[in-house]
Order: sequence, then C-alpha cells, then structure tokens
Amino acid sequence: MAESHVPVLLAPLLRAVAPVSGVWLDGTFGAGGYSRGLLAAGADRVIGVDRDPLVFDMAASWAGEHGGRLRLVAGTFSDLDQLAGESLDGVVLDLGVSSMQLDLAERGFSFLRDGPLDMRMEQAGPSAADLLNTAEESVIADVLYHYGEERAARRIARAIVAARPLTRTAQLAEVVASCLPRPKPGQSHPATRSFQAIRIWVNDEFRQLVDGLSAAERALKPGGKLAVVSFHSLEDRIVKRFMQVRSNSAGGGSRYAPVQDAAPPAFTMPFRRAIGPDPEEEAANPRARSALLRVAVRTDAPAAAVDADALAMPRLPKGGR
Repeated sequence: MAESHVPVLLAPLLRAVAPVSGVWLDGTFGAGGYSRGLLAAGADRVIGVDRDPLVFDMAASWAGEHGGRLRLVAGTFSDLDQLAGESLDGVVLDLGVSSMQLDLAERGFSFLRDGPLDMRMEQAGPSAADLLNTAEESVIADVLYHYGEERAARRIARAIVAARPLTRTAQLAEVVASCLPRPKPGQSHPATRSFQAIRIWVNDEFRQLVDGLSAAERALKPGGKLAVVSFHSLEDRIVKRFMQVRSNSAGGGSRYAPVQDAAPPAFTMPFRRAIGPDPEEEAANPRARSALLRVAVRTDAPAAAVDADALAMPRLPKGGR
C-alpha cells in the first residue's frame, strides 16, 4: 500500500530544505513517503508521527528496513515537540486527508466511495454521523460556511437535518448534491466543500494546525527548517500568516494580525512565495494541482505563543465543537 501512494511535492520539498541532515520529524506520516524521502536525502533519523493508528499497521512490513533511523510515534502533530523528546533539525507537515484514507471506503472520508459516515482520523471520539445527527441546523450551516467556504451552507444544512439520521457517505453526498446545480465538465463534485468542512470539524484540524506550528517553533533548533504542504486555501492562509507573523514580515497589521511591538523573529522565510508542483507532477497527479509548499527557517530567538486570531484561524460563531 505504501508504494502506491506518492507524496505530493516531495521533490520540490527536498530541494527547498536541502541539505537534509540531522533529526527530522514527519508530523503526518501516512504512507511514509516523506519519511522515506528524508532518509534517502540524508537525514540521520526521522520520527514519524500520525494520529491514525492504521498507518503503523501498514508500515510494519517495511519500517524495519531503516533500522534505528526511523521511529514511529502515535499522536497528533499538535504535540510534536513533546512526542519528539529532542530538538529537531526539520519538521514536515502534509495537511489534510491522505490518499490512503480516501481510498478506504470504510473510513468514511470519500463522497465517491460509499461507506460509514465516520471521517475520524484517530478512530476515536464522535464521528461525522454523530455530529451531523445531533448538531443544531445553525451549527451545521456555520461549519459548512466557515470551514468549507460553501455559499449554499444554509440550504445544505436544512437538507441534512431533514434527512436525518444519516449513516452513510453516499447518503450525505446525495443530500448535498440535491441542493446544488449539476456540475459542468471539469468542475469538482458538488459535495467536495461540504465533505472537506465536516472532516475538518470532526478532527478539529484548524486548531491542530495552529498548535502544531507553535510546537514546531518550540522544537526546532536554530537553522532548523519547517516545511508545510497544504491543499486547502484556509489551511494555507493559516500557515502563511504564521510564517509572516513569526518572521516579522506580516506588514503593517490587519484585522487578523494587528500591529504589535516587534519581537526578535523566530523564523526567516527563504522563499517569498509558496512553491507549487513541477509541470510533470501536475500532469501525472491531479491531486498536486492545488498543493502549496511553504518553508521557514528557525532563528535563535526564543519561541513565543501565537494568537490564533492573528493567524486568521476560522472559528464557528457559536463555538461548534
């Protein structure tokens, strides 16, 4: 299974963080593609972290090939500094749901494969069905709008409540599609934004991201590199704002990041813009088309707390979950 999933932007990432050496942490281990790439590029050791227990079962057949150079740890990357237990030379995060998770219908992430309406990365806590079948209509609408940028959020939320109980991904996809125009050739499936928003809600992904970026700041050595691949515009906005705020390059302030007394920058930004896929990768892998890579390099300034509001983290008006 690991061999069939090629990590997005691996080659551009390895070029952007070269030379690779020392101890790296892959905070979204998945099928292990980034970890393998880092080890092949020269990392002395890689710590692979994932919140999905299934990935470690799948890695059992090949992880031993790397001996003591690869250590696998169950947990969320929001706690990566504690899980690492040592200072790091680099941190890599590949955000969102993995192809491996999408391909398994029983995980409930995909609107293209009918399965239980689950979406839990850790396979613990309330599932998507639990939340959708009990939440108020207004909360569901807020989730779809603020986490998925779905303009028809209220209409879809009303239809979800009317169709309850929902137990299967195909049911949810059909309900969402019934509320939206039929897509034209080349357009994404009408349920794309809703499934994305609900998955983020179930797994508290935006909060995990903010906490993970701060944890990386605490864990990285001076000169250590932080590389983050995102596929969602709201995730990329959080990453971009974090790197700008912590490198003192956020400009004169905004409603997200008011002007503050300047502190020594915790990062520098070696690239002015996000890095996208090579033309060859974009042609070979449609998933790479929306991928963006951002890189920052740690300075020797002390780590500091960052306000989530300064990073434009979406919040549900009524708190949601």
